[in-house]
This record gives sequence, C-alpha cells and structure tokens, in this order.
Amino acid sequence: MKRRLFLQFPLVASALAAQAKNPAGDRGKKGFKIAANKDRYQEELQIMGGKFDCKISSKDTDGDLLVYDTVRETKGGPAMHVHHEQDEWFYVIKGVFMVKVGEETFTLNPGDSAFAPRKIAHAFAKTSEGEAQMLVLFQPAGTMEDFFLQMAKLGKDIPKNQEKELKELWRSHGMEIVGPPLSI
Repeated sequence: MKRRLFLQFPLVASALAAQAKNPAGDRGKKGFKIAANKDRYQEELQIMGGKFDCKISSKDTDGDLLVYDTVRETKGGPAMHVHHEQDEWFYVIKGVFMVKVGEETFTLNPGDSAFAPRKIAHAFAKTSEGEAQMLVLFQPAGTMEDFFLQMAKLGKDIPKNQEKELKELWRSHGMEIVGPPLSI
C-alpha cells in the first residue's frame, strides 16, 4: 500500500463509521418548539450568575450543535478559556456584554453577535445594569451539555477563584482555563 493511501485510510474509515452509525443523518422526523423562558428538558440550570435554558440539545443534532439562552442578573462571566474542539457564537438579545476573542475586545449590544473560533482564548462578561439576555451556540456540541449540567451542581453564583477551582472540570470537557475573568 502506498504511504499516502495508508495515511488516508484512518480518515476514510472514521467517515464511513460515522455514516454507518447514522446513515440518513436521522435527527428525528419532526421539528419542535421550546416556549419562551423554558428549557428543552424543563431543567433549571442556574450557572455563573445566570439562568441557562437549553433550546437545542446536542441530542437533537447528533452532537453537531448546542444552543443555550441565558438570562443574567449578575455582572461578570467565566474565566478566559479555550475550547479545543468547539466554535462558540454569542448573540445579545438584551443588555450589554463584553466579549474578548484573542486580542480583540468587543462591546455587544442587542442585535450584535461575536464569534470565537475553537482553539482561540475567549471570555464574556455582562456589563450592563439589570437583566441581560444572550444566546450562546456551540458547534459541534461535544460534551458542553454535560459541562453545563455539572456547573449547575456548583451553585448559581460566579465562583470565586474559578481559574484554580474549576480547572479540572473544564479540562474534562475539552476546555482549558487560560486566564481570569474579564475585568468590568
């Protein structure tokens, strides 16, 4: 077998295995509706100063996509981090958020969005007074849904010293904390 073909074989084999697992890309035969202020599974996820409602589950998309709607009262957000396998997209519905992606810092108002490619350090923080709301999308979903379920077990407040306290939880879900939360 020629070297090039030998090296390509694992890629072709994994693609065929994925296709065999789900030959028609069957994601169910029906669409669905999630009511306003409701979660896909009626779970109450209070995480890092906000309520996170799953709108599209990784189970709905064979792991391709995950969407959360977060309503936040508390200023601040997660530590600077990297997703090794997921792109992340932020879309502001209400309030103002700061999003840092790599060396760029953006102020997002309602209707604004920001994209954080995988392997690029990023963080966000709610900066406005009162209630704020943002959609957060992960593609592919990876284990992010389980990450949010585990985070909810830690309580609703933004953990102090999260760069040290949460490092292992983040690592076990394909992420790495690389710095403190954004200063607001």
